[in-house]
Amino acid sequence: MAHDRRFRFGVMCSHADSASDFQEKARKAEALGYSTLFVPDHFIDHQLAPVPAMAAAAAVTTTLRVGSLVLGNDYKHPVVLAREAATIDYLSDGRLELGVGAGWMTADYEKSGIPLDRAGVRIERLAESVAVLKGLFADGPFTFAGKHYQVADLDGQPKPVQQPHPPFIIGGGGPKILGLAAREAAIIGVNANLRGGTAISEDAARSMTPTATDDKLAVLREAAGPRFDDLEIQSFVGFTQFTDDTRGLAEAMAPAFGVTPDDALQTPVVLAGTIEEMIDTVQARRERWQMSYVVVGVDVMEEFAPAVSRLTGT
Repeated sequence: MAHDRRFRFGVMCSHADSASDFQEKARKAEALGYSTLFVPDHFIDHQLAPVPAMAAAAAVTTTLRVGSLVLGNDYKHPVVLAREAATIDYLSDGRLELGVGAGWMTADYEKSGIPLDRAGVRIERLAESVAVLKGLFADGPFTFAGKHYQVADLDGQPKPVQQPHPPFIIGGGGPKILGLAAREAAIIGVNANLRGGTAISEDAARSMTPTATDDKLAVLREAAGPRFDDLEIQSFVGFTQFTDDTRGLAEAMAPAFGVTPDDALQTPVVLAGTIEEMIDTVQARRERWQMSYVVVGVDVMEEFAPAVSRLTGT
């Protein structure tokens, strides 16, 4: 059945002042109508480790889904991850959304000493990891003989509540990773092309202009084929600014990223303006790019909540 493109909203939470502060954030997200609390996975600038944080958020909520956005594949063996992910899904009664990625941030690799292979190798390794995860989530023993991973007659335990497995999230900005996402994921994050290894750069900004985003959706459509209508398209808004002078903001920020003011406002990683303008923008992005799953930072979740209520009918 084709995806209905109903709006869902998530919050990204990488920090908390204390256990009680984190618990309050999770409960608040649930009360405000957000679908999912996400935790990122980087070794610098992100305080909370994603797997225990997801478990903690699930433990203090009842309907809020929990997810990783996204787990770096090179940081955890898929056999280990399969057990941890299935346990979260099992103990949350089926509320996990499993985001996995090939890894991209140069500083993560440099600081940790983990070798940074070329992108093609990392994507190849991620594809094998997804196969292992799905195999271990399924019933019965699983064997896999790949280039990067080997699994011998292992029956993954526990089995997740969501069958055949929790929904996978895979995001990216280049054709190879988007092709993998189109084939294997239920939720696809349309992201900047981060081949430079940093989140903020002119190259990354130009890779998320409206025209570049059109191109990414074209890649997804071709790679997914008949699956495309079943996919949920997600965007993570890394920059949210509430203002009555939207044009002035765009004209001030655009030169720093080498884009036009119009492109700065339309890029999916930016939401700027009044609540009414943001609602119009999100609706326009769903119309143009089928982006129905929008993730914002936890620091703006209360201010953005009226948009969530309007767009989800809650």
